[in-house]
Amino acid sequence: MANKRILVTFSNDVKKNYDCSLLLKDDLFKPLSNENLFRSAKADKHGYGISWMDELALSESELWINGVFAEQKNSA
Repeated sequence: MANKRILVTFSNDVKKNYDCSLLLKDDLFKPLSNENLFRSAKADKHGYGISWMDELALSESELWINGVFAEQKNSA
């Protein structure tokens, strides 16, 4: 998503938006200011979180606790 946000869909079908822009203040996550690197995020095997090049990662609990519920449309 734009502005360093990630949309995450959990195994219970809950969708949350996670704002990664605040992470850029931490030296460890500064490389994510590179748009190509940021867009290379991949879900970890077995759903333990997301990672970038196996060097930077966010746990599923971080994404769940600090993510904001995304609007979900009813399929009725």
